[in-house]
Amino acid sequence: RLPGAKGPHPNRVDEAVETAILEHCLNHPGHGPLRVSQELSLKGIQVSSGGVRGVWSRHSLLTKQERMLRLEKSVREQSFELSDEQIRLLERFSPEFRERHIETKHTGDLVAVDTFFVGTLKGVGKIYLQSVIDCYSRYAWGRLYTNKLPLTAVHVLNEDVLPFFEEHNARINTILSDNGREFCGRPDNHPYELFLQLEEIEHRTTKVRRPQSNGFVERLHKTLLDEHFRVMGRTKWYESIEEMQADLDDYFRHYNHERPHQGRNMNGRTPYTAFIEGLPMDEESDTENSNLAV
Repeated sequence: RLPGAKGPHPNRVDEAVETAILEHCLNHPGHGPLRVSQELSLKGIQVSSGGVRGVWSRHSLLTKQERMLRLEKSVREQSFELSDEQIRLLERFSPEFRERHIETKHTGDLVAVDTFFVGTLKGVGKIYLQSVIDCYSRYAWGRLYTNKLPLTAVHVLNEDVLPFFEEHNARINTILSDNGREFCGRPDNHPYELFLQLEEIEHRTTKVRRPQSNGFVERLHKTLLDEHFRVMGRTKWYESIEEMQADLDDYFRHYNHERPHQGRNMNGRTPYTAFIEGLPMDEESDTENSNLAV
């Protein structure tokens, strides 16, 4: 082929082989190129591991993560029965997929909270993130603290989360947490439990020794690690928790208002768009509308 000539590469696999490769990696996203080549050979389809990699490269599937994202997207957009292998891989890859049995009806129906150890800052000590996410819209909040106490868990709700809901004339029905001491204790004297009672918010907890059952917030932590904390850790030297919080606030603005979310039922919407679209209809407005209809 002459330099600059258009058309497919002479060593490119034919369309039928390419289709077989793409179908195989959808069914077995954990297989590497050599394994795919060997498996297809058993079906009478001859293609080298290099040929497999070539197909993956053209379709942006070179990494296992990219192939898992394709499977996750296919599950969202199409209705087909998953194999045990696909379910196992998806549950490991996407904490949110493990929560597919949890249905939220509207914004504020279920809000998940958790404490996440970020790391140690020289001269400051251990840094913890109190994270909060609305499970319907995936709208999230987060504050950094030097401890993980009930008062800090209350603080992020009282200062950031509840005011945002009130601003949009909405409320939280239920909060889901693990059994950490910052969230759980005697209902008559534990600060967090008392605060939720005061705000008339139901408190549910995950199963003991199974923190992964809070998959929504676990997925948020994975995103924060991949897109923010690890990136900033390589490019910036922090001297105070206030500096860290300022950059985290900037990231949350991007996450909530600019970043298309690929989670279940999100369809590429930003969390803020989903939050607004998921606001429950005001009962008084419903009554007025029904009266007008009469």
